[in-house]
Amino acid sequence: MLPLHRHALVVIVVASALAPEGRADDVVIDVTGQKKGLYSIALPAAVEGDSAAEIAKIESFDLQISGVFKVLDPVGFLADLRREGMGIEPQKWKDVGAYGVVKFKATAGEVAFKFYELSKGDKPSFEKTYPRRGDLRKIVHHWCNDLYKFLVKEDGFFGSKIAFTAKARGSSAIYAMDFDGANAYSVSHNSSTNILPAWSPNGAYIAYTSFMRSNPDLYVGPSGGGRPKRVSYQRGMNTGASFSPDGSKLAITLSKDGNPEIYIINSSDGSVVRRITNDKAIDTSPVWSPDGGQLAFVSDRNGGPQIFVVSSGGGAPRQVSFNGSYNTTPTWSPAKGKHVIAYTTRDGGNYDIVTLDLDSKAMVRITQSEGQNEEPSFSPNGRAIAFARLGQGVFIANADGTGKAVKVWSGSATGVRWGPFVPTE
Repeated sequence: MLPLHRHALVVIVVASALAPEGRADDVVIDVTGQKKGLYSIALPAAVEGDSAAEIAKIESFDLQISGVFKVLDPVGFLADLRREGMGIEPQKWKDVGAYGVVKFKATAGEVAFKFYELSKGDKPSFEKTYPRRGDLRKIVHHWCNDLYKFLVKEDGFFGSKIAFTAKARGSSAIYAMDFDGANAYSVSHNSSTNILPAWSPNGAYIAYTSFMRSNPDLYVGPSGGGRPKRVSYQRGMNTGASFSPDGSKLAITLSKDGNPEIYIINSSDGSVVRRITNDKAIDTSPVWSPDGGQLAFVSDRNGGPQIFVVSSGGGAPRQVSFNGSYNTTPTWSPAKGKHVIAYTTRDGGNYDIVTLDLDSKAMVRITQSEGQNEEPSFSPNGRAIAFARLGQGVFIANADGTGKAVKVWSGSATGVRWGPFVPTE
């Protein structure tokens, strides 16, 4: 890792599982309290119809990685799936520890899903049918988002995208992919060095630093690829951009006056709005808080690199990281009502990912003794964190520190940034 470069847990309250048969209670998945357990869900593949194995695989990955569900192993299922069809025999599923069951059927024209709460008997609690057009993965992601919203009462992140810098043959390019690693494509289309991607709030654009004209200038281009616009090309560094929540501004590191400092510029033309820091130390890697009121950044003004927070209107920064002597690449959680950042830390032998609650000062380790991990980025709902593991690829882990990280892309990656969730109509 290059020094100073950019960059209450889930509880499952199963009310209906404890209620008498026929009671109208719904399953409640409370995401505000202390974590007690996960919602056990059975996702059997259809025994007939098209693309059954692919649908089951995508659905299982989405719900398992959400941090809310425990997806049960199909090997232990007791039900006769062929006899059940799209229905269920509740006791067979209760006997394997399920709270809920999803059934689906795919035809040439549509994909139908049914969700059953076992305490409610054999009638589906939630069902949706989607026209069979376009990418099948998008249909399944759409279903998982709808089911997640039904149970958790917040948006999921299935179908969102992750941008990152892919390094190969002495150069680097900006790539984007589906959050699960599918459909990776190049955003930058030049042979120069391209680094440090950042998504616009609506997901339509990606800002990144490129050396295509020798100087590290900031470009903004369509997130699907296409010709970028050079937005900031001050003398020296134009790096580590972060869009404001309304997309009108960018926080950025500029060294035009001889020392790397944090500035805010207009995202349309790169004109300077205000200078945020003014210190002889190196200040870099600014990121905007979800409400737009604060910036987190990295500075070595008190010795080794540490995380600081400052008002986006300027003022005196305050140091917030104190573990170890090397902390970099902060990112804010978008979870409502939370003031949490994740960052890269070296407080032992390895680089690891931690989160810090700025209110309670509680720190949670996301990785520990599993390679060199850096540059975290929260999912759009704050329930998961993507990050790069040196020489291995892009990984996703639960933001509460539980479970094992899952690799979604293999290769040499840096500058991981998770894009916004854009609901599918």
